[in-house]
Formats: sequence, structure tokens, C-alpha cells
Amino acid sequence: MRSAGIKNKPVDRRYLSDQDKSDYNQSGAYGRRAQAVSRARAYRGNLAYSTNAPQRTVVHTPGTGGYGVGLGAQIQLNQEIGAQNSRMKGFRPE
Repeated sequence: MRSAGIKNKPVDRRYLSDQDKSDYNQSGAYGRRAQAVSRARAYRGNLAYSTNAPQRTVVHTPGTGGYGVGLGAQIQLNQEIGAQNSRMKGFRPE
């Protein structure tokens, strides 16, 4: 088990007798310690990743898309564009 620098790592079962090994496995102590080591390693990895990740340079904040006063402004703008288009049709040669 890779647990460098972690103080509460599981006992190395290779050096235990068969009876002690059986008791250690069945008590659940090995599983709890192994899970704690994996959580600590995951936390360290996430911390290192977030520390070395590039910082965002562009801020994307939700907005109104230019229509600050709401739907009324959008309707008025569309009406003005429609009126302008109909005026432009009158200037077209036949």
C-alpha cells in the first residue's frame, strides 16, 4: 500500500502470524485504516491538482444578453428592426 508520509497506516500483515492476520482482517481494522489512507491520498491529490491548475482569466457571469430592461426592450427592438426592413424594401428597384 502506498502510504508515504501517513502516520496511521495499516499494519504490514506479512509479519503477522496466521492467527493474528485472521483476527486483524476480521475485526475490520485493516479496512478502516486502508480506507483512511485512500481518503488522505485523494485529498492530497485534489489539493495538489487545484494548487497547480491554471487560474481563470475570463469571467463568465450570467447576464441579460444586452436587454437590461427585459422583454419590453426586446419587443421594441424587434419592432424597430421590422419597420426598418419594410422601409428598405421601398428603396429597392423593381
